[in-house]
Amino acid sequence: MNQPLFPAPDVKPGQTPPRYEGRAKVTGEARYPSDVRLPRTAHAYLHTSRIGRGTIRSFDLAAARAVPGVIDILTHETIGDDPRHMPAIYQGGYISDSVRPLGSADIVYWGQPVAMVVAETFEAAREAARRIVVAYAPHPTLAADIRSADAVTQAVEPMTIDTGDFAAAYAAAPVRVDAGYTTPAQHQNPMELFATQCAWEGDRLTVHEPSQYVNNVRFGLAEQLGIDPGRIRVVSPYVGGAFGAKGFLTQRTALVAIAARRLGRPVKLVATREQGFTVSGYRAETRHRVQLAADRDGRLLALRQEGWELTSRADAVAMGAASMTARLYACPNISVRINTVAADRSTPGFMRAPGEMPYGFALETALDELAVALDMDPVELRRVNDTQTEPVAGLPYTSRSLMRCFDDAAARFGWKDRSREAGSMRDGDWLVGWGCATAFYPTYAGNSAARVRLSADGRVHVSSAGHELGQGMYTMMAQVAAEELGVPFDQVTASLGDTDLPPAIVAGGSSSTASVAPAIMAACEAIRRRLGVEGGSPAEVMPALQASGMWVVEEFAEVRAHGLPAESMASLYRGRATPAGGVHLADRVQFALGAQFVEVRIHARTREIRVPRAVGAFAAGRIINPRTAHGQLIGGMIWGISSAIHERSEIDHRNGSYINANLAEYLLPVNADIVDVEAMMVAEEDHQVNRAGVKGVGEIGVVGVAAAISNAVFHATGRRLRDLPIRLEDLM
Repeated sequence: MNQPLFPAPDVKPGQTPPRYEGRAKVTGEARYPSDVRLPRTAHAYLHTSRIGRGTIRSFDLAAARAVPGVIDILTHETIGDDPRHMPAIYQGGYISDSVRPLGSADIVYWGQPVAMVVAETFEAAREAARRIVVAYAPHPTLAADIRSADAVTQAVEPMTIDTGDFAAAYAAAPVRVDAGYTTPAQHQNPMELFATQCAWEGDRLTVHEPSQYVNNVRFGLAEQLGIDPGRIRVVSPYVGGAFGAKGFLTQRTALVAIAARRLGRPVKLVATREQGFTVSGYRAETRHRVQLAADRDGRLLALRQEGWELTSRADAVAMGAASMTARLYACPNISVRINTVAADRSTPGFMRAPGEMPYGFALETALDELAVALDMDPVELRRVNDTQTEPVAGLPYTSRSLMRCFDDAAARFGWKDRSREAGSMRDGDWLVGWGCATAFYPTYAGNSAARVRLSADGRVHVSSAGHELGQGMYTMMAQVAAEELGVPFDQVTASLGDTDLPPAIVAGGSSSTASVAPAIMAACEAIRRRLGVEGGSPAEVMPALQASGMWVVEEFAEVRAHGLPAESMASLYRGRATPAGGVHLADRVQFALGAQFVEVRIHARTREIRVPRAVGAFAAGRIINPRTAHGQLIGGMIWGISSAIHERSEIDHRNGSYINANLAEYLLPVNADIVDVEAMMVAEEDHQVNRAGVKGVGEIGVVGVAAAISNAVFHATGRRLRDLPIRLEDLM
């Protein structure tokens, strides 16, 4: 391979090494957790509640037990008499959902598991589950969504910011905007369903489960089952989509482990698509009030953002990303408030750019409204308020290339040809609108460990318990080791997704590469040090090894991220490693930034909405592999289009159920909806963040797209729509 393994960030994706695991995936050789075939496997199927709130009065299991092949049926009654099979009651910790299924007769949300059938075949388990009859004593569903009048609202005090005097500055400002925005519940719907296989060998348990954090599953499950974590191994070499839904332990895993222990044989559960809407987290509904004030030149004088986020009655979960939007632009007077709204629903969780997407939508749409009020180009409004110092605590950005992103993307998009007046651009029967918005995502890094082995035949093996979600983790690990040790890329093998490997943090928060790459680099540095070529060229490594008389040299390394205390390393080995960075550092702030530009076309008569093209430019630190990074950015932008004009989990307000819990009625874009999406990578390296200079690209691509589309819809029609998704009926 003649091209450099670390090309400059502006190198096109085709000039970089291909995906390490690409061939295995396209040939079917890659084995996902549900693909693993274990001898004598029994199959499990969940029966879930058909009420939103109440208690179980009784079960009628006779018809279910009569199905040929049924082995066992677990309910709160059938496992409650054996303390060995009772998982510990969970109040957060390794999982955010503290509602223990099969823990009692209480029902607190529609879709809560109330029974699990185990049978010889999947079909028998499914049939038996459908024959279970449950008698309920239903209670009124008091709050189904964030607008419910009977919902309980509570302020989240740690998510409060007050800088300067917002009220006085806002009242005195010559130009003001005050508007409300909403975003709906949305579900990740990864292609790979939520699956778990558990097998006991004596007192040792092996779990095959798609996971973004195998060590979290290991230690959390050990706590639930009341056993030593050293007796549990979790294996997840490939994950077929996750986006936050597989980030942490869910309650299903303990049920499968209990069933496998009761039977003395492996048990496999694959939740249905509908069950996936409640078996894990989702993007919660949000409401926002944004108030902006500026002088006649567009300089922000005051900014206030208050958010309301839906949560369950059982768990108070809030993303609170206004702490980030408050720091995006120069402004002397800032006020932030975050509130939770408790509803009779399952607990929400992380969904790609969990808080940044909705909070960014509200702020970036409000900025466009301010630009209209000022009769100012929205790109120039952002330029006027650009800053190298965040305004809340006066901390410096480690790097900030926001306006470079806007300038590059605007030039590529042709923004200079935009007519300022709303409704002034047209192509035949189509109204044309152009909009833009800022993309942002906090840069996180966490403690991680890695092991690297170099052989005298030039082969390298690198391992870490990271996770391959499709983002290219295998490729990154192999590339970094190849570059650091001066060997060809195809001479490197990589292992990940296994709790037997050196621990790594969750594959979330766009932090995997920023955390694991430095650990691999540190292990490679230790190898060079042992061979006496520390600080030298990677080309010196192999000759030094061959001259040493050794055949294999292997090193293990841990890396602690900036901002984390020394005692945090112990958390890495207990499945509780938390990334640091973003706005949560004492000495600086760390962000990846970008610019989103979109064109929308709205049919003058039918009001059909199309997004024929989108251009994004992103400054996300050093891009180790432009090919995989490009795929993540494009995927994020497409998801942003989807969130703006397609996706919404429709709720039945009588019981809090999801009406469209399937892929037929949950709207997603198809090929015909996505025409021309272009992602540009602006050259940037940030070695303050980590030694690799990496920030992260996993989530920034989705942020800002919905606001850019909303702004473009206004530009096309003159109508300001502040609620997502934007559908053609909203424009009638």
